[in-house]
Amino acid sequence: MKRLYYLDNLKVCLTILVIMHHAGQAYGNGGGWAYTPSNPAEFMPWIWHFFSTNAAFFMGLYFFISGFFVPRSFDKQGTKLFIQKKLLRLGVPLLFMGAIISVLSGKIEIGHMWFVESLLVFCLIYALIRHSMFNQHSLSQSRERNVQCSKPTIIGLLTVALLMGIGSHFIRQVSPQDNWIWPFGIIPLPMEPAHYLQYVMMFVLGILAYRFQWLDKMSNVTGLTALLIGIALAVGNYLRDGGAWNAFVWQWFGIYESLMCIFISFGLIWFFRQFVSATSRFWQWCAAQSYGAYVFHLLLMIMLQNVVDGIWMGAFGKFIFIGVVTTILSFPLTWMVKMIPGVKRVL
Repeated sequence: MKRLYYLDNLKVCLTILVIMHHAGQAYGNGGGWAYTPSNPAEFMPWIWHFFSTNAAFFMGLYFFISGFFVPRSFDKQGTKLFIQKKLLRLGVPLLFMGAIISVLSGKIEIGHMWFVESLLVFCLIYALIRHSMFNQHSLSQSRERNVQCSKPTIIGLLTVALLMGIGSHFIRQVSPQDNWIWPFGIIPLPMEPAHYLQYVMMFVLGILAYRFQWLDKMSNVTGLTALLIGIALAVGNYLRDGGAWNAFVWQWFGIYESLMCIFISFGLIWFFRQFVSATSRFWQWCAAQSYGAYVFHLLLMIMLQNVVDGIWMGAFGKFIFIGVVTTILSFPLTWMVKMIPGVKRVL
């Protein structure tokens, strides 16, 4: 399998978007955050549109891309080595960062590493399912028969989005958005039920996309249409500001958000495949550091926010400054940490 540089480039951009999303949380109503500005004027009431649109797709797309590479890894490594490598690459950063965040917060907490923990759980479940499939040859023959006739279509994407949306809608009747829980009150796997169906489905879709070669076979018409629909839905979400439209979208947001997730995600994948597939040493370097940048950025950001707390830049100025500087620091920090012997095997 050739290197899909457009997925590397997309992951880099998603990592930057995550950092910018977190940079805004202290200056808007974006959920709990470890830092609060001492100046109450540093607040942006409009930024919830940014949070809402990002949350609709960016972590789901992360899970999709991660799921896409899982079958190939398992096929090459087998059950034992696959599990060992996932425990090393996902488990070690989870324990390391979880310990630091827990010490700093004074309670058991893993912060943004919930994604890494969930991805580890998904990978282990996948490995157990694959290991239990005793008739692999028959399954492979069935897949080869189906792979030729399976490709993404707008109707197919719409169907998946509606299934995701209807499920999310009913989940939100019990557990609204931004309600984080520990399953059964004891399992240390913090999750947000309102979005968790999306994450599971996007991970599974990533696996299927690899098996059925959907990304290569997605037509330009399908990709462009998905992107335009996704942009229109995002614009509709930004235009919410009270009134009948806001009330309608809010009432059915589980469905609306799922439509954004599927169409923005597949639209972006198509766009990067067509227009951002080139690479360079710089892009390859950024791609190699993107995982570590995700892991380390939160501590850097909170430190920086406290350092510049007394400096007036305005809320928007602080948001941009914190996001850009944290991004610039996170990638080189990862590169330097990876110089420590053995760290490259993890990050």
